[in-house]
Amino acid sequence: MDLLEEYQRFLVEKKQSSENTVSSYMRDLGQYSKWLTGEGLTAERATQADVDRYTKHLLSVGKSIPTVTRSLASLKSFYSFLLEQHIVTVNPAKGLVLEKVERKLPQILTSKEVDLFLEQPDARDPKGCRDKAMLELLYATGIRVSELINLNLEHLNLSAGFLRCVTQKKERIIPLYPTAVRALADYVSHVRPQLIEQPEEQALFVNMNGSRMSRQGFWKIIKHYQDLADIKKDITPHTLRHSFAAHLLENGADLRSIQEMLGHADISSTQVYTQVINQKLKDVYNRAHPRR
Repeated sequence: MDLLEEYQRFLVEKKQSSENTVSSYMRDLGQYSKWLTGEGLTAERATQADVDRYTKHLLSVGKSIPTVTRSLASLKSFYSFLLEQHIVTVNPAKGLVLEKVERKLPQILTSKEVDLFLEQPDARDPKGCRDKAMLELLYATGIRVSELINLNLEHLNLSAGFLRCVTQKKERIIPLYPTAVRALADYVSHVRPQLIEQPEEQALFVNMNGSRMSRQGFWKIIKHYQDLADIKKDITPHTLRHSFAAHLLENGADLRSIQEMLGHADISSTQVYTQVINQKLKDVYNRAHPRR
């Protein structure tokens, strides 16, 4: 039996934990397990340094201090169970405490920088047309790069002007601005049919060989257009996600709507953009006030 399944049975049958507690623990551990897989690790082999890296990873992707603290508590409980079962010899989460440091605010692009960046792909060229569609979609919706590359053609509704983003049996509907709709329509109608290798290919975005776009491939595309635009800030797919949220908030969108579009489970993850806007206002004030 899988270790997570054994632990879940232990929580339910032995500890008789509440349904909410079990759900919370298993959600935290599911995220941890996914991260371990991406790092080429297993729960049994993870060291204290690995668990510490994981907590820092959670903070870096915008998780709040309370959320990461809860996740660390879930890991400590899980490893205590593995210790009792003689599956591990030490609890790598034991003794770890989150550093009480101010979380670094996410870097965002200005509206002018976004415009400059999105102008770089040459839509007259098949590759440029595809890249233009991807970048416009990313900034239009704020979806994660993993969500972008997993999109299928069926998730796009250009006539209605929205995207259907489906992850882990959850679905959210995100509007598309007209420029993004036009870029996507051009790609879907004229370029994608030329690129796909198999007629039954479902992927919305494919590489030049006709297969689904990869994270690494998209990362290289981002870096290529950053160089062309000569933007000094380090642009990642998440930079466009952060910029999407901050610009919406700056222009009057409410936090709950932004939370829903971003797919944040916790509103505290979305509230970080309020701090970004407040910091920007403070910087403007400090530069412009005559009594500075």
